[in-house]
Amino acid sequence: MRAPYGSRPLAPAVLAVRGAALLLALVALAHTLVHGLAEPGLALVFGLLVAAGELIRRDAAAGEREPAPLAAAGALAYALLGDSAGRPTAHGALQVIAVVVVAQALAAVPRGACGRRTDADRAARRTLTVGFAAVCFQPLYASGQAERWFGDGPYFPLFPLTVLALTALCDAVLAALLARSAARAEGPGALPPYGSLLADEVRALAGTGTAIGVTGVVTALGVAVAGPWAPAVLCGPLLLTQVSARRYAAVRTTCRQTMASLARATEIAGYTPPGHARRVAALATAVGRELGLTGSRLTVLEHAALMHDIGQLSLVDPVAGGATALLPAAEQRRIALLGGAVVRRTGAGPAVAAVVERQADPYREQPLAARIVRTVNAYDDLCGEGVGGPLDALEQLRLGTGHDHQPQVVEALGRVLARGGLTPAGAG
Repeated sequence: MRAPYGSRPLAPAVLAVRGAALLLALVALAHTLVHGLAEPGLALVFGLLVAAGELIRRDAAAGEREPAPLAAAGALAYALLGDSAGRPTAHGALQVIAVVVVAQALAAVPRGACGRRTDADRAARRTLTVGFAAVCFQPLYASGQAERWFGDGPYFPLFPLTVLALTALCDAVLAALLARSAARAEGPGALPPYGSLLADEVRALAGTGTAIGVTGVVTALGVAVAGPWAPAVLCGPLLLTQVSARRYAAVRTTCRQTMASLARATEIAGYTPPGHARRVAALATAVGRELGLTGSRLTVLEHAALMHDIGQLSLVDPVAGGATALLPAAEQRRIALLGGAVVRRTGAGPAVAAVVERQADPYREQPLAARIVRTVNAYDDLCGEGVGGPLDALEQLRLGTGHDHQPQVVEALGRVLARGGLTPAGAG
């Protein structure tokens, strides 16, 4: 289980992101205090929008990239705001950053009083992302350069959309950097490639990220025509989206807890060693990242690894040590098919069930997720049998690459274990 940041040293990347955000916030606040607040009415409207979005957000669930889309859209809209009711604004990039920082700080006070945590990394990331958008947009707009490039007609929206695309890429880079630092804290063996995490973040932009960005641009353009009342109308759909996302996240959490409980059933019944399913799931996920799996494919792999031994509950007598990798091939396939039938009734999805069913097939006939589950499960079983340690277990897996294990999966497992110091799987 991941320890809270307060109980371990912060990674250099996290310190750099937080330090840059803090420095930017201090400069923006000092500038705003010295020069005063331009268009205080607009600053109040957008500050309240950001604070309200932060107040109603839920604590981020696993895999949830933006738990406060309303706050993110409001912050982006203020950064991309040029005119208000047909009149040019003069708030500037530093005031945008100052308003967003103050709004986040004000929202953190009641959240903290209610015992809800404040995510410092998300706050730092938003400060830097909004700062990037404001610095790209505000000087070019105020100087008239944007109008000379795009004109003052139907093509002008291309300017904020271009800034939005660059901002989304900046946010993805920061998010992947923080995710890799969080994975490093789990241990060297859990460290995924940065490119895989970045690709995952970029793919995620096609979902909620696009809705947030487009809402921010439309809100800014709406204020340019209708004035400060536009955000109340234009951000309504995103508020409904945020409520729906909260419910979806709650369903996903319940589903994951159900699968984890079912995975423990084999341990409680004495069919598998304690912690076997958890170890296989963690190691299989790390191997999957090593081989480039991301997003939903990685989720399917994790869930299948958790449930891979559920078919053992159909056995009259438990397998010695729960080591199905040492059984005859026909018996392995029978247990896998029974496990797949159980998974299909849990609501985990047909993709997870297919991986569980095919984990005992020859690797040339398996999907990649099933190959990973089979190899990682065999590694944990061999370590549990005391074959001589992780190196000997890996050597036995390499000897089985002609039929049972794909060589690329075995080598990826070796790299993951090497980063973790080749700690025996059964440890802990």
